[in-house]
Amino acid sequence: MKTTLGKTLPPYPAFAEGIRRAPDRGYTLNPAQTATALKNALRYIPCELHAQLAPEFLEELRTRGRIYGYRFRPEGDLKPLPIDAYRGNCLEGKAFQVMIDNNLCFDIALYPYELVTYGETGQVCQNWMQYLLIKQYLEELTAEQTLVIESGHPLGLFRSRPDAPRVIITNSMMIGQFDNQHDWHVAAQMGVANYGQMTAGGWMYIGPQGIVHGTFNTLLNAGRLKLGIPANEDLRGHLFVSSGLGGMSGAQPKAADIAGAVSIVAEVDASRIETRRQQGWVQHVTNDIATAYRMAHEAVQRCEPCSIAYHGNVVNLLEYAERKQIAIELLSDQTSCHAVYEGGYCPAGVTFEERTRLLHNAPETFRSLVDASLRRHFEVIRKLVARGTYFFDYGNSFMKAIYDAGIREISRNGVDEKDGFIWPSYVEDIMGPELFDYGYGPFRWVCLSGKHEDLIKTDRAAMECIDVNRRGQDLDNYNWLRDAEKNHLVVGTQARILYQDAVGRMTIALRFNDMVRRGEVGPIMLGRDHHDVSGTDSPFRETANIRDGSNVMADMAVQCFAGNCARGMSLVALHNGGGVGIGKSVNGGFGMVCDGSERVDEILRSAMLWDVMGGVARRSWACNEHAMQTSETFNASHKDGYHITMPNVANDEEIQKLVNP
Repeated sequence: MKTTLGKTLPPYPAFAEGIRRAPDRGYTLNPAQTATALKNALRYIPCELHAQLAPEFLEELRTRGRIYGYRFRPEGDLKPLPIDAYRGNCLEGKAFQVMIDNNLCFDIALYPYELVTYGETGQVCQNWMQYLLIKQYLEELTAEQTLVIESGHPLGLFRSRPDAPRVIITNSMMIGQFDNQHDWHVAAQMGVANYGQMTAGGWMYIGPQGIVHGTFNTLLNAGRLKLGIPANEDLRGHLFVSSGLGGMSGAQPKAADIAGAVSIVAEVDASRIETRRQQGWVQHVTNDIATAYRMAHEAVQRCEPCSIAYHGNVVNLLEYAERKQIAIELLSDQTSCHAVYEGGYCPAGVTFEERTRLLHNAPETFRSLVDASLRRHFEVIRKLVARGTYFFDYGNSFMKAIYDAGIREISRNGVDEKDGFIWPSYVEDIMGPELFDYGYGPFRWVCLSGKHEDLIKTDRAAMECIDVNRRGQDLDNYNWLRDAEKNHLVVGTQARILYQDAVGRMTIALRFNDMVRRGEVGPIMLGRDHHDVSGTDSPFRETANIRDGSNVMADMAVQCFAGNCARGMSLVALHNGGGVGIGKSVNGGFGMVCDGSERVDEILRSAMLWDVMGGVARRSWACNEHAMQTSETFNASHKDGYHITMPNVANDEEIQKLVNP
């Protein structure tokens, strides 16, 4: 087994034209740190090649803010292949190779050459030396070994058991004293920290489809809760405005179309707009604000779904609406504000190309422009909300970025950010009480055969497992699957997302494993977004509707990770940061390979319930009404080995009288 790369230096690869490249992340290391960074990268390289590669790595570090090891990137597009095309000693080792390549292929990755899958900075691993070693280890991996990955670095293979995880991943789990953006940036330059986002560093991203379903659910329920739309109707005749058309945010126009809405989504990067247009995820493109609103108004009048990409800055788009008194009913934002000073947010008055130059040549100037633009953004949203617009933060750290820019008026308690902000996170108003508290979250699967017919079979099987008469959420999710084929949701390999609760996920998972056992489909990888019921602790997003003070605790995500390890999920991952930034979230997820075995059945029966109900239990203990109802029902139906601790709810009026006599 190789533990370093070969002694023959590969030729420097060509970069394909038209493929997006990551901006300069900023080089800030002192000479001693720079020397350490070079030595760290050279650890993967045989010593006789160090003299040749050290200057190359130093140039990458100084000009791009990272050592990517471009020379070691395989040529061409890393398209995911059918699982049988990969080498390996166990099914899981081959399955994970499918998932890694799916995360890095040109169709999905935001910056493929920099290993960034989505979210501006979310990487599979730090550099191409790590990628090659991980692939080698996965080819060698057996059913009695576990591969350990620490911030992208493959620590090695360790003997374990067939019912233990085959891969355990952690990303950027920094010590509290240093768990901040500045120290993380230093660590990332030195090659010891990797931003795993929610699913990039856990190898479970399935393209923008992964967020379309959540956005679809969010928009539908926002309309029902805030616009008075009946439960059996959609958003026809209503306008939704937002920004961002990247890896995650690109789901917005597609989700709005499926929900029946008219949408305008601003995006400063023309290449991202073109990607979504080519994929059929946005219908119309314009760089004229008046044209965008005219098209939207006409579609609203016709009560027809219509998605419009506006090539320009969202601040200008909103200020125009405020001046012209154009009614915007639903408003959000999905720029990458967890990396607001690293290019995730483009200031008003600055083109995308100027943004990239400023990041490299004048980062402090760029920072001041971002702060000024955030002030404008905040002020125009405040005016629109005063006129009746419902604005919700879509979990991209937008309101925290405004607060960090010095705009303290956005604080809900007027003192700090601990109680959240004056506008709700979508989890507070919508996703939390209507989905997470019941256990509904983003269950996913990938047909590892690469066959589209396998995906169709699994769609039908999952539909058969859903009782549409149980809750309104079940009907929404059934309809999502019913229409999935005509909505052309697949980008990358054959995958699907479906919001389901604990029992629903377990039932579908067992059905899939039985289908594999019977030879009806090839092997299937199960997983989920870390953005889920129990996967993530994040006070401004996933735990925004937990109000007992524990929203700042990371116990749930760590317990979810540990419990999935103990129960034998094929892959388990734990990350710092996620969609909101370093130090603002801890998130965990899993991957589970269905091979048709009874062993997998047993793991699914235990792990699928734990993965969801641990989070429902925590939400119930916070006295969330729907979570308490769900927990009581679960206690009654699962007396054989389960019991969730139920709270005794204090009388709020009596407590207030005591505290404030």
